[in-house]
Amino acid sequence: MQGIENLCYTFAMRTIRSSEIGNYLYCRRAWWYRKTGVPSENQIELAAGTDLHRRHGRQVFASLLTRTVGWILFLAAVLTLVAYLAYQFL
Repeated sequence: MQGIENLCYTFAMRTIRSSEIGNYLYCRRAWWYRKTGVPSENQIELAAGTDLHRRHGRQVFASLLTRTVGWILFLAAVLTLVAYLAYQFL
């Protein structure tokens, strides 16, 4: 038992990334191809997917920016209302 524990610490182990685990769970063959450096045959589909992700990222950024502006305008409206009411009652 002592020998097995020492064996684990003597070899340098490669770090496994979470994306590799996701690729492996999605398709073991695709993971193996990527690991061995075999280029994918569907480069057009990969480029289309990359473009889709890029467009989605821009839409998410625009949504975040719009939401932030909406919150700022909402807070400005609330502050204006509070100032108006305070001016009316004081």
